[in-house]
Amino acid sequence: MSTDENELFGAVDALLEQVAQDELPAPAERRRLREAAGLSQDQIAKVLQARREAVGNWETGRTEPRPPKRAAYARLLEGLAARFPSPAAAATAPTSWYGQTSTPALDIPSPPAPTAVDTPVPEVPAAVKTPPRPAADTKPSTSSRRPGAKKAVAKPAPARAAVDPRFENGPLAVLDVEDGQVVAYCVGGLVLDVPAKTLPALVDWTLTEAKLGQARLHRSGYDADPMLVLTPAALERYGLPTALTPEERSAGRLGDGHKVIKQVERAGLELTKRGFGAWTRIFYRPEDGKRRCVQLCIPAWGALPTSEWDDKKDPQLPTMSAADLARFLGSYAERVITPRGFTATTGLALMTALRPPTRAEKDEETGTFERAFNADALTQVYPVVECEVPDEHPILKGKWPRHHQRTPDQMLMEEPFSWCRELTDDECLKPYLVGIDVNMAFAAAANSLVVGLNGPTHLTGNPAFDKALPGSWLVDLSHVDLSRARVGGRTIDGDRLPSPFTPSGERPTGPAWYATPSVAYAVQLGFDVAPLEAYVRTETGRYLDPWYDRLRDAYLATMADLGVTPGMDDEEFLEAMARVKDGDPALKLLLKAIKATAKGGIGKLRQRNSRGEVPFYEPWPALERETWRPDIRAAVLSTVRVIMHRKMMKTAAAADIYPVAIGTDCLVYPSNGPSPIDLLPYAPDGKPVTGTFRLGVSPGMVKHEGTQTVLWAEEQFEKNGGLFNIARNIKNGGREADDDGE
Repeated sequence: MSTDENELFGAVDALLEQVAQDELPAPAERRRLREAAGLSQDQIAKVLQARREAVGNWETGRTEPRPPKRAAYARLLEGLAARFPSPAAAATAPTSWYGQTSTPALDIPSPPAPTAVDTPVPEVPAAVKTPPRPAADTKPSTSSRRPGAKKAVAKPAPARAAVDPRFENGPLAVLDVEDGQVVAYCVGGLVLDVPAKTLPALVDWTLTEAKLGQARLHRSGYDADPMLVLTPAALERYGLPTALTPEERSAGRLGDGHKVIKQVERAGLELTKRGFGAWTRIFYRPEDGKRRCVQLCIPAWGALPTSEWDDKKDPQLPTMSAADLARFLGSYAERVITPRGFTATTGLALMTALRPPTRAEKDEETGTFERAFNADALTQVYPVVECEVPDEHPILKGKWPRHHQRTPDQMLMEEPFSWCRELTDDECLKPYLVGIDVNMAFAAAANSLVVGLNGPTHLTGNPAFDKALPGSWLVDLSHVDLSRARVGGRTIDGDRLPSPFTPSGERPTGPAWYATPSVAYAVQLGFDVAPLEAYVRTETGRYLDPWYDRLRDAYLATMADLGVTPGMDDEEFLEAMARVKDGDPALKLLLKAIKATAKGGIGKLRQRNSRGEVPFYEPWPALERETWRPDIRAAVLSTVRVIMHRKMMKTAAAADIYPVAIGTDCLVYPSNGPSPIDLLPYAPDGKPVTGTFRLGVSPGMVKHEGTQTVLWAEEQFEKNGGLFNIARNIKNGGREADDDGE
C-alpha cells in the first residue's frame, strides 16, 4: 500500500472514530441498557479495564470514555441495544412520569432507574400461593380507574425501563373512599377499585391481585413488601380509628383487644412484635420460602411526621390528596426505596437492601442451596467496644456512677463541628457574614470510605498506626500545632481555624480516642502519632458505596427536576438555587426526605435508647442488628470534619480568609460582599482554586446558606452573652435554622 493510501486510510479511520464517538447512546440509555441486562458497573468496569467510578460517570454524562475503551464500550452498548431495545412507549411517553396531567404542585418528573449494584434481571413472577383462608368478600377481579374516566381494563403507567411484571402497578398505593367505593391510587395516575371489605381481605387482595411491590435492589436481597397508605376515610371503612387514644399513642400501637386485630388473628394473619401502629406489617407465615407480607402506613397515627417527611413551617401532607400522596411517596420509593418507617429507618434499610448479609449458595455435593455470607456486607453482631458505645449501653454497667461524664480518653467523641470564635478587628471591618452549606455532607463522606466488616481486634503495647485498619485509636494529638501551618508553600494562621480533632474545635489536651480518619489526617499533616492502644477491624470494604450512589442519584435527579444541574457556572447555580425556594412544593418535600434519609441512616448506625424503650443499662432492640455499628458512624463523622478542615486550610492559603463559625455542615465567613462569589477564591482563568470550597449541586460541593451583617452578629453575641453560634442562625437571622435533613 502506498504512502498516500496509508494517509487516506488513516484519515478515514480518524473520521470513523469521530463518528463512533458521536453515536454513543445518551447517558441515560447507557444505564438503561446495563440494568436491562442485569449487569453491575463493576462488571463492565472489569471487562473494559476501567474504574467503576468511570463507568458511573459515563452513565451520568459527567465524562466520556476515550479510545481505546470508547470503541469497546460502544460495541458493548450496541450488543445490549440489540437484545434489549427501548420500549416503544418510552419514545412517546409524556414528560410527566405519571401519564396524566398532574396538578402543577405535584408534577414530579420521571425518577431515574436504580443504580445497579448486582441488579438482577426481573424474574418471571412466581405463582402467588393463595393464603390459607381467603376472605369470602374478595371479588375475583380488580378494575382500574383514572380520575374522570369510566372503569376500564387496568393499564400501567407509561413504560419505565425494565418494569417487573409482578409489580407493574408500582411499589405502593394510597387507599381512599370515593362515592362509597374504596379506591387505590398508584403511581402513574393509575386508580384501582378495591373489592375488599375487611382488613384481612385487603391483605389477600394486595398479595394476589394488586401487583404492588418493588423488585430487590441486589440479587441476594428481598423484594420490597407492597405498601398501602390508609387515609382517614379508609381507616373508617376498615373499622380502624382515625386517631389513637393517649394511651395508644404512648404505646405506639392499637390495643391488643381491638376488633380488627381479632379479625386479623382469625384469618390466620400475624403482626410483628411492634403490633398495630403507624407502620404495621401484616403477614402470613412463609410457605416454600415465599414471603407474604403487606406494610401499612397510617399518616393519621403519625407515620409521616413533619420533622422528616413534611415542611415544619407549612405542613402539606395533612391536606394532600390521595393521588398527590401516591405521587410523592411513589417518587421516593422509585428513587430511593419503598419507605420502611421514618426516613432514618428507611436509610438503614437501604444499606441492607444494597448489601444483603447473606446469599443462597449451592452445595455441589447435595445440589441443595444453603445460606452463605456475603463478603462485602455486615453479616453478624460482633462484640462491642467500651469506648465506642453510648452511656446507656449494658457493657458500661458498674463501670462508672450512673451520671458519670465520660472523658475523651474514655469515649470516642467523633461528632460534627459545633464551633464559633470572635471576629478579629480586620474581620469586623467587612460588612457581611456569608454562610455556605456542604451538600449532603454525611453521604459525601461515606463515598469511598473504607470501614470494618468484622469484629474488633484489640491492639495493645503502643501499636503502630495503620491507616488501612478502620477502628478506634487511643492517641495523644495535643502536640499537633497548626498555628503556623504551611499549605501550598504559604503560611496560614491556624489559630483562626478549629482543631480538626474535636467537635468543639478546641485543641486536644491529652490522650483521646479517635477514629482512623482523624489519626490519618494528623499523619497527613506531617505529625508523628504514637497510639497507646486500639480496637481495629481487619476485614474491610467500601460497604457504603452503593448506598451513597443510590442517594446521590436520587438527590441529583430531584435537584434537576427543580432546575439545578451539574455543570452550571457559579452565577447560574446561585440563580437556580434561589428559584428552588419558590419551586414545586412536592419536589421540595421529596428533596427533604432524601437528605433526611442520608443523615438519618448514618445516625441509625449508633441508635440510642433515647426514647426509654428499656431501663438504663439494659439491652434495647437496636443492639440486635448487624447494622448497629457505632464505629462506622464515627468514621463517617470523622471524615466530614477532616474533609471540611482540609478545604478550610486550602481556602485560607488561597484567599487569606477564615471561618468564624461552623455548625455541622454550614460554615460562615466574613466577606466584602453578600454572595459566596464575593468570598470564594478563583484562579486567574475564573475557575475555583483546586481543593477549596466550590459552588455546585453535587454532594460535597457547597451552596449559599444565608447572609447577615457583621453588626447583626455583634448584636446577637451581646444579646446571648456570647453563647451564640452564627452558623446555626445565619439562614434565619437569629432563629436557629430547622434541620432540613442534611
